[in-house]
Amino acid sequence: MSNRLVRINELVQRELNSYLRKRYQSEAAAITITSVEIADDLKTGKAHVAIFGKEDYVAGRMDWLLKHAGELRREVGRHVVLKWTPAIDYVLDDTPARAARVMQVLEEIDRLDKEKAPKKDPS
Repeated sequence: MSNRLVRINELVQRELNSYLRKRYQSEAAAITITSVEIADDLKTGKAHVAIFGKEDYVAGRMDWLLKHAGELRREVGRHVVLKWTPAIDYVLDDTPARAARVMQVLEEIDRLDKEKAPKKDPS
């Protein structure tokens, strides 16, 4: 991936997050664009979205985001000067949920290790 494409990805990500925070403060409070991957031809892209909450809440926020995809594309087009404004597909990023699960497993292992460790006599 070229440096130019990396900069474009970061800029689009920053603009999407910024617009969501400015325009939809309460609706987008739990939504974070974690990464953006714009294709080499700059016509399409994929935005990875992390939404914090329970499954039904996540599904509702994702539906809300998909309904506002056209508006978000227009805003990106206004602030990021490119030959074409990329059509962005929004994909749910499950990294935070996986990270929480890994932490939970590590804590469980640590707890089991402490239970199995022989207790030292303080004397």
